Amino acid sequence: MFLGLDIGRQYVKMVSVDKIKDGYKVLDAGSRLVPEPNSAFDPEKIDQTHWVMAVKELLRQQGLNPRKIKGLITGINGSSASIKQITTMEMPSAELESAMTFEARKHIPMDGTDAVIDYQILGSNKKEVDKIDVGLVACTKGVLTGHMGLLKDCGLKPGVVDVNPIALSNAFTCIKNMPEDGLVVMLDIGSVSSSLVVYGKGQQFFTRDLPIGGHNFVKELSEKKEIGYIESQDLLFKEGISAFKSNVATDQTASVGIAERTVYDSLVEDLRRSLRFYAKQTGQSFFLKIFLTGGSAITPGLTDFFKDKLNIETAVFNPFENIQGAENISVSNKSQYATALGLGIRGGMVSE
Repeated sequence: MFLGLDIGRQYVKMVSVDKIKDGYKVLDAGSRLVPEPNSAFDPEKIDQTHWVMAVKELLRQQGLNPRKIKGLITGINGSSASIKQITTMEMPSAELESAMTFEARKHIPMDGTDAVIDYQILGSNKKEVDKIDVGLVACTKGVLTGHMGLLKDCGLKPGVVDVNPIALSNAFTCIKNMPEDGLVVMLDIGSVSSSLVVYGKGQQFFTRDLPIGGHNFVKELSEKKEIGYIESQDLLFKEGISAFKSNVATDQTASVGIAERTVYDSLVEDLRRSLRFYAKQTGQSFFLKIFLTGGSAITPGLTDFFKDKLNIETAVFNPFENIQGAENISVSNKSQYATALGLGIRGGMVSE
């Protein structure tokens, strides 16, 4: 059994899988709220003790003994790591490792501690002879040490540590057939930020952290309607984006005014800028579809909003689609488990 554990700001999620002959079988899935139930979520007030308590409660809830879990896979958030696809000269592995360490220092925000890197040769570069494409993942030793400390405080034995955007792409590749042409766009909407992943067959892998998440949706609605955080959360869950629409104007001049921008417009604008950047860097702009994942992906009206604003087909990604054992999984928000599933799948890839 491989256990993918996704420790988010607002929820901790787990998905356990078994590797079978033709792929993976889902055994179990569950989630636990990190802050106190029925209280306003404040990301600034969440600390290690909250995560430890939530993880322990989640394992207890799912009937798992932390001491007996062996195949644990966890992820580091995209904002705390750097994931780059770079092109470099073909060279011996010792030289390549040194070159990758140098590259990592250019890409990751240093916190005064050394860089921890991992890389994978993706193959020969299609455009330049004698050059190779390399996938580089890096974070600082401080980030990794903090992550390991959290797991140990939870009573868990740290196993494979992945990065969440790659886990997300692994979940997609496991569930869907990657098209021969074009690019898939995934947007994982977390509580305080969203992870964007763009990739395709033989195309450049790109990821970026966008500083808007579900917490921003709720907070803005709460301020606009002058209602409490929990009430705003409930309203957003029921009415979705339409909850932001102002009451019908009483006088004609007010109704003629410019439409009010919302946090959703800001998120779409961040996404549009990122896709333009990708197209400019790679020359590729055939974006097939946007798949939304994460806790706020199921916000009513959100897929239509993205489709209308960006003119790209948009859907909520179901990580349990076409996977064995999914019929036995009973969870309320399936899109929330995409990263946890991808982490579990990574465990099976390591064991090959």
